[in-house]
Amino acid sequence: MKILVCISQVPDTTAKIAFTDNNTHFNTQGVTFIINPYDEWYSLVRALELKEAGAATAIHLITVGKAEVEPVIRKALALGGDEAIRIDTDSNDPYVVAGQIAEYAKTVGYDLVLCGKESIDYNNGVVGGMLAELLDMNYIGFATSVNVEGNTATVKREIEGGEETDTCTLPLVISCQKGVAEARIPNMRGIMAARTKPLKVVAPAAIQPVSAIVNYELPPAKTGVKLVAPENMDELVSLLHNEAKVI
Repeated sequence: MKILVCISQVPDTTAKIAFTDNNTHFNTQGVTFIINPYDEWYSLVRALELKEAGAATAIHLITVGKAEVEPVIRKALALGGDEAIRIDTDSNDPYVVAGQIAEYAKTVGYDLVLCGKESIDYNNGVVGGMLAELLDMNYIGFATSVNVEGNTATVKREIEGGEETDTCTLPLVISCQKGVAEARIPNMRGIMAARTKPLKVVAPAAIQPVSAIVNYELPPAKTGVKLVAPENMDELVSLLHNEAKVI
């Protein structure tokens, strides 16, 4: 079984966010970028576990971005991927991202495609579903458990008020979230090996975006905190009712 894991680069959660050009572009100056946690901690690590269990023969990593994303994909290789593919274009339109990945995946033929449920920058959560449609594969989203036996995957996913268990034959696209696997840290051997593992750069396909970001807006600044003595519940209720207006 060949597994393709989708990797995206996102700003570190501690990064100070700012915008340029009249709030139409994200200012990347001084920002540290990381692997999207849902891609790294869950989809990639679960793929590694499946390979270690003998269910997979190869794990390929794919990302859409220019040369500046290569440190991130190299880190993913250090965790244990066999080879990486970088599609040489940059877009924040999820349809373009899904389309670029699908065009490459069609040329190889993967049994299982894993991605995080969403990226922590735009939080769209749609690339997995788009990929499945473009690859003509079944799709299961928001998985908390993924097991593969032979040609069948058993997937657990959260639903409102409970948990759902699905079975589906491969090929299949799955988006993963917390619960699928436990986070790993690259060891020195993996870091050194990642330097020589293949990283293929692929020219992008001609895909037109279907959405564009008009402008960004920062959330309102946080206001000061008002402390209420624990024994003064009447004051707390009054503040929640009259000032916060939440009751």
